[in-house]
Amino acid sequence: MSHGALTTEQLMHDLQVHQVELQLQNEELRRAQLALELSHARYFDLYDLAPVGYLTVAASGLIVEANLNAATLLGMARSALVKWPLSRFIVKAHQDSFYQCRRQLLETGQAQSCELQVLQGDGVTLWVRLIVSALQDGSDAPALRVVLTDISERKRLDEALRETNKNLELAKQQADRANLAKSEFLSNMSHELRSPLNAILGFAQLMESGAPPPTPSQQASLDQILKGGWYLLDLINDILDLASIESGHAALNMEAVALDTVMRDCQTLIEPLTTARSVQVCFPALPTTCRVQADPTRLKQVLINLLSNAIKYNQVGGSVAVRCDSPAAGRLRISVRDSGPGLSTQKLGQLFQPFNRLGQEAGSTKGTGIGLVVSQRLVQSMGGEMGVESMEGVGSLFWFELKIAGAESAGTACAVRATQPVPPPAPPLHHPVRRTVLYVEDNADNIALIARLLAPRPDLRLIGAPDAMRAMAMARSLAPDVVVMDINLPDISGLEVLQLLQADPITRRIPVLALSANAMPGDIEKGLAVGFYRYITKPIKVDEFLQALDEGLAVAGKSA
Repeated sequence: MSHGALTTEQLMHDLQVHQVELQLQNEELRRAQLALELSHARYFDLYDLAPVGYLTVAASGLIVEANLNAATLLGMARSALVKWPLSRFIVKAHQDSFYQCRRQLLETGQAQSCELQVLQGDGVTLWVRLIVSALQDGSDAPALRVVLTDISERKRLDEALRETNKNLELAKQQADRANLAKSEFLSNMSHELRSPLNAILGFAQLMESGAPPPTPSQQASLDQILKGGWYLLDLINDILDLASIESGHAALNMEAVALDTVMRDCQTLIEPLTTARSVQVCFPALPTTCRVQADPTRLKQVLINLLSNAIKYNQVGGSVAVRCDSPAAGRLRISVRDSGPGLSTQKLGQLFQPFNRLGQEAGSTKGTGIGLVVSQRLVQSMGGEMGVESMEGVGSLFWFELKIAGAESAGTACAVRATQPVPPPAPPLHHPVRRTVLYVEDNADNIALIARLLAPRPDLRLIGAPDAMRAMAMARSLAPDVVVMDINLPDISGLEVLQLLQADPITRRIPVLALSANAMPGDIEKGLAVGFYRYITKPIKVDEFLQALDEGLAVAGKSA
């Protein structure tokens, strides 16, 4: 074979090999192209069907591309959006927010976001969250990728929440104003009722203890005056107590309270009532470590109320049993069982209703019909609960539960304990030298009452001052041993007078006793806080007032 023929044959073979290789490469390219087209289609499916709106915006601000959701959000067809400036769809008042986002994006290179309103094609506004980022094409003014998310429902809920909070705040302000108005009304009512009651009860007590003693007929009349007066005072106190609890203003000093101490105090306090009714009361023997979480004063108030009811509405010669046990872990139940007539199912359903005395209004036993309601509210305020069990002809059992303080559990034994007699009040102090009491009071009847009360005391001299200015002058010139101060004076408050006395080196050591018809718990706490050594409320109880006055005289004697 010639050399030329071999060369031609070799060339043909090489061409065939190259042709096969080209066919294989073309097939691979076709497969790659198909895969690319499928990937591109999937990308556009995801792009078009995404739950958020996508826009491509040129550096000039014109929309280049939009997906279906973006077209829906802006209320126009996709083709109609192209070449429209994006700013045309942003509410004018919010355009600065978009421009600021774009400026920060170009400065930092980091994606930025903001919330603004867009304007749909039909003029309806829509709240969206806009996220803008740059498409990396190497230019100084890159195109933008804008993501839009509909947040209209969230904004609507936010607005509804703001409106609800605003209405709640207005309602709270109205409730606070109403509570303040009610508190001021109750305080004023208490003051206006206590002032005349002070004269009625004070002079009645003077007549009862005067010489010569009243005749039997006069004594009977005085008894009715005192009974009605003290009943009215109890009613005023119960109404104020109930109002303060229901308004949430009842001050509670929660602490671990030793029950045995409370029981002993209650036993002493109810002794006169048990003697008068010939009722035997059995108290449990409790370890000193048995304590409950409560306000000690309020706990004693609740227990005294249950005990006094059990005695008053009992049969003569009946019995009352106090028991303590633990019905559940960490809880202590205190129950008071009586041997009285018991309550019907109908009356049980009417318990804990203010002013409802369950038909006892016409009876000889006095009461306001509020004490049990107040007790229930107090127990609830201290984190406990109160209940009752009763059977006609057998008696009633009232109970309340409180949280045990610490891990110690209460004993359940009930043992009658010997009652301790109430110690007689200390005799008034008598001094050979007359001592001066300055009474700052603008009510002539009240001054006359105190003058009558102190008339049997030759060791005391009473001087009256009708207003604060004269009181200050007298305190400086006379140097009284004790000042008795009304709070509501015609010129300035008795609280301010006390502060002036305390600021003056001449008068600052004089003990000052508050005697006022302002009897709200907050008034008393405020008075004691500013420096009154005692705060006595009107109407006065003669023994209590004289004891408080002697306390001040004793202090003055030590500091003299």
